[in-house]
Amino acid sequence: MNRIKVKIIDRSGHQLPTYETPSSAGMDVRAHLDQPVTLQPLERALIPTGLRIQLPHGYECQIRPRSGLALKHGISIVNTPGTVDSDYRGEIGVILINLSNEPFVVKDGERICQMVITAYTRVEWEPVEELDHTERGDGAFGHTGVN
Repeated sequence: MNRIKVKIIDRSGHQLPTYETPSSAGMDVRAHLDQPVTLQPLERALIPTGLRIQLPHGYECQIRPRSGLALKHGISIVNTPGTVDSDYRGEIGVILINLSNEPFVVKDGERICQMVITAYTRVEWEPVEELDHTERGDGAFGHTGVN
């Protein structure tokens, strides 16, 4: 397992993002709110975290939903996964959405998402007139059958 150092500014007063188990890929991130935010059914809101990070070049931060919030309360992230680029220095915000039929209250300090730091690859396009043939070919959605 690789480890990198990431600079962080924390204005939330809460615990820094943490791995909950030794094999966790994602760190839980908490809401930083002056007052609770109520999300009505199908409503979305930008929830601040109070966090700013400086990633090394070649890395990104992905913001992903927490499975417990999704299963128990229908809370997800609109642009999942959200991407924080290595050159972004602003506060990390999370666009939560309530997909349930009941209002949901987001409280200060509540764990609202997971943060995964990962390396990425840049693409150099190679324009061609034809692609290599495969068994699948251009079979799109549902091409392998009904089940």
